[in-house]
Amino acid sequence: MEGLRVLGRPEDFAKYYYEQGADELIYQDVVASLYGRNSIEEIIKRTSKEIFIPLTVGGGIRTIEDIARILRAGADKVAINTAAISNPDLISNASKKFGSSTIVVAVEAIRQKDGSYMAFTDNGRNKTGIDAMKWVKEAEERGAGEILLTSVDREGTGSGMDLDFVSKAADLVSIPVIAHGGAGSLEDICEVFQKTRVCGIAAASIFHYFLKQNGRPLRIAAASIQEVKECLISRGIDCRI
Repeated sequence: MEGLRVLGRPEDFAKYYYEQGADELIYQDVVASLYGRNSIEEIIKRTSKEIFIPLTVGGGIRTIEDIARILRAGADKVAINTAAISNPDLISNASKKFGSSTIVVAVEAIRQKDGSYMAFTDNGRNKTGIDAMKWVKEAEERGAGEILLTSVDREGTGSGMDLDFVSKAADLVSIPVIAHGGAGSLEDICEVFQKTRVCGIAAASIFHYFLKQNGRPLRIAAASIQEVKECLISRGIDCRI
């Protein structure tokens, strides 16, 4: 997560992408666990008043009480990673209390020299010693309703998604897998749908504009949401448009 740029207020981007046809939005406080905080409730409240698609929130969620608070603020789902690794029972307990469709387990992985994938926490900063594929399967067995799968190696590079990683993980489970990390072009996105069983993709920099105060873009992004959907439909891949 080096080289981060300040783009603008999250709620401005949320509204803009909602209007552009996004199917779901993900808010991730990328240093929440590192600093032991969870402080985006007000942003969630402001955002949920402006958009009417699912909103998933992650970062610093450690307890059942944290999950309840985030949902009350207006989130539809929560994504947990560090706390789930530390206490896998959190997945089971949370899915029983709030329903599995509410609980997303975020799996961040780095490819090892032997070709395996190791799970990490804190956006790739901390090694867990846990095989990512085994963890994906365990997350499903414990009640997760969805997997948010991030290739730390590819994240922010725009060099294409790790199809081997995505394919192996998606083939292991029956719950939806959302692929994240590396999308830099329309072709990258279409390819992952054509070559894996992934149910969706999460992308950021490929779509991001710098926004003015009135919410209009200052620079052109690599692709728009509309262009991505048109590309998918042209290749026979169903999506909402």
